[in-house]
Amino acid sequence: MSLETDLKKHFEESANVKLDFIRLNEENLQNVIKVIDDAIKSGHKVLICGNGWSAADAQHIAAEFTWRYKTERKSLPAIALTTDTSALTAIGNDYWFDQVFSRQLEWLGNEWDILIWISTSGNSENVIKAVDMAKAKWIKTVWLLGKWGWKLKDIMDYSLVVPSNNTPRIQECHMTIYHSICELIDILDQERNQWQE
Repeated sequence: MSLETDLKKHFEESANVKLDFIRLNEENLQNVIKVIDDAIKSGHKVLICGNGWSAADAQHIAAEFTWRYKTERKSLPAIALTTDTSALTAIGNDYWFDQVFSRQLEWLGNEWDILIWISTSGNSENVIKAVDMAKAKWIKTVWLLGKWGWKLKDIMDYSLVVPSNNTPRIQECHMTIYHSICELIDILDQERNQWQE
C-alpha cells in the first residue's frame, strides 16, 4: 500500500464514521443541544470529564464555552473536572482514582446541571461512580462514546454513540460532535440576546 493511498484511507474512514453518526443520531444530537441550551439559559452549568485523551477534550470543550467558539458573546458556564491537579491527586491518593470525578461532582454539581462524559469505551470505574453521583444530585447526563461502550448507556439521559470500534475515528467524530454543539449553542445564545434587545 502506498503512503498516498494510506493517507487517503484515513480521511475517508474519518469522514464515513462522521456521516454514519449524523445519519443515525441527528435528532438525538439536536435534543442534547436543546438540553444544554435550556440548562445554560436557566442559570445552570456544564460539567465535563473523561480519561486520557478525553480529559484533554473535556478541557477543550470547557474553553469553547467559557471563552468563545466562533462568535463574540458572554462567557458560558462550563467546568472541566480534569484540570484541578490538587483535587485529582488528593482524591486519587487519599481515596481511590475511581472517585476523582464523583467527589468533584459532589461539591461542584447542582440539580439540573449537565454532566458530559467523553469516553471511547465507557467502562472505567470512575465513569460509573460519576454517573451514580450525577443521578443522586439530579444532574442530567450526556455520554459521548464509541460502539462498544454499552455498560452504562441505558442509564444515561442522553447517549451519542459513534458507530465505530476504531478509537482514533471515534475521537475524531467526538471532536465534530462537540464543535457542532458549541456552534449551535452560540447561535441559540445570539438569537436569544437579539430577541431580548
